[in-house]
Amino acid sequence: MSGSAHEQIVTLRNGTRALIRPIRAEDKEALADGLARLSSESRYRRFLRPVTSLNERELRYLTEIDYTNHYAWVAMAVDEPGEPGLGVARYIRDPLDPEVAEAAVAVVDDHQGQGLGTMLLRVLVDREGKSRSVEVSHSSGFETLDRAAMETVKVWRFHPAHYGERLVESWVKIPVVFSLADYDRGS
Repeated sequence: MSGSAHEQIVTLRNGTRALIRPIRAEDKEALADGLARLSSESRYRRFLRPVTSLNERELRYLTEIDYTNHYAWVAMAVDEPGEPGLGVARYIRDPLDPEVAEAAVAVVDDHQGQGLGTMLLRVLVDREGKSRSVEVSHSSGFETLDRAAMETVKVWRFHPAHYGERLVESWVKIPVVFSLADYDRGS
């Protein structure tokens, strides 16, 4: 998957212009550099384990993808020298259940809070920009917390990406970190 039909320039809240496009095999260095620009907390939230660097095998896995079972888009700062990477969104289908996928989004720390994560998520949702079904795959053990998390996710809206003239539809599994205090305050 390549070419301008799959690329879009967006403007972040701080005025930074970013090109969102499919990841390419030649993005290995930019991906490694982007990882270095994440704090240890951001890296942990992305990989759900401590990660300080990516080896060659991991870089190949994350950049040389098939766009059938593994999709990934990057955001590059188009007005900065070398167009450094600002973020990446991806999903990988479960080989045992291809209607289920694991999703991940990471944005470099100095560009978090500028709307880029939301923009990257737009390429991972259905045609209406919402989830068609929300299920709890791992219960918190508290029905009220599970229900609150599901209701929150059901109201999320994004704008999906296009594949030429066709809208992209995706099925993803998104881990939601949620507390009842968030729900009670309406945040």
